[in-house]
Amino acid sequence: MTPVELSRTVLHAVRRAVDAGELSVAVPTRAVVAPPGPGGCGDYATSIALQLARPAGQPPFRVAEVLRSHLAEADGITDVVLTGPGFLNISLDRAATDVGLVREILRRGPRYGYVDAAEGAEGRVVQLRCPRDPRAVVVADASARILRSQGTRVRVSAEGIEPAWTSVLGVTVDAVGPVPAELPVEVRPAPVDSVGPVPAELSVDVRPVPAVASAELLSLGRDAGRWALLHPAAHDRPRTGVEHLVQRESNPLFRVRYAHARARAAARNAADLGFTAVPGPLTDVEPGLLAALADHPRVLAAAADHRAPDRLARHLVTVADAALPFLLTVLPRGGEKPSAAHRARLALAEAVGAVLAGGLALLGIDAPDHL
Repeated sequence: MTPVELSRTVLHAVRRAVDAGELSVAVPTRAVVAPPGPGGCGDYATSIALQLARPAGQPPFRVAEVLRSHLAEADGITDVVLTGPGFLNISLDRAATDVGLVREILRRGPRYGYVDAAEGAEGRVVQLRCPRDPRAVVVADASARILRSQGTRVRVSAEGIEPAWTSVLGVTVDAVGPVPAELPVEVRPAPVDSVGPVPAELSVDVRPVPAVASAELLSLGRDAGRWALLHPAAHDRPRTGVEHLVQRESNPLFRVRYAHARARAAARNAADLGFTAVPGPLTDVEPGLLAALADHPRVLAAAADHRAPDRLARHLVTVADAALPFLLTVLPRGGEKPSAAHRARLALAEAVGAVLAGGLALLGIDAPDHL
């Protein structure tokens, strides 16, 4: 069971409680599930009971008790524990969950974590505006891509844009020039070369980047240039040196793209050996890798909500760092014959490649098959 499937299972439990007359509430359209916080347990936790307590006219813990009985009956759930004022901590059938997660990623491919337009913010239009600043324009461009992946319609306006920002950094905007003050979102990260303290808020007015710094940035090219501007948090000053071009482990962009290339190479080499990916039980796989893959839809949703593509960039680094040791174990060694375990590992490797490729695409960065 994937986090998306678990969210639907929680909503189904609410609906069953409503149909049984145990709760009198409108069934929400979304149930947030996330790793348990301090004091929690299990694989995932949800605060849906706290959300429904007031409209239900019941204490949160009582609502949680009602939902617990329905959740405990669901396939793939092994235990439900109540903690705090009414948090539902859910333990899953680990083997079935891992297989289901890999199968879901392979089914969705690079669009894993996307929200269908019918499930997104229906009728909502987010208008992003940014100053005449290459970093702000790149952040707005990536934010728009991520928002659209979550079913949101987006317009991007910039006070000004240089032709090189489009030709080199690949940015596009819907309008250029002054915009009305009532537009709801401003994207104003710290410029590459500003005078004074780096702004901590996205709405802070900033100066355009001086020509020297702009030339240094553009010399990195599209992929490294965009990564240099997107990977740091909005309130951090970006670095635009050649460190983003070096192919070493010290370069996070290299690790992400290298992990993707290794995943693609595993698939090619497996084809040469005559076997293909088949999701199945996984043994001796670092739990952090599966957890990072399962967390991808939540990261995309958070990056969209906060217009923070840096969250996605750092998440891709987490996935890559967890995947690189595993990718060395995918193929048979020596005289080994391909087995069901190898097919399951290859399926996980292909899932890693799909998540990294999809995430890089949302950042506007290429994911090469060879590196």
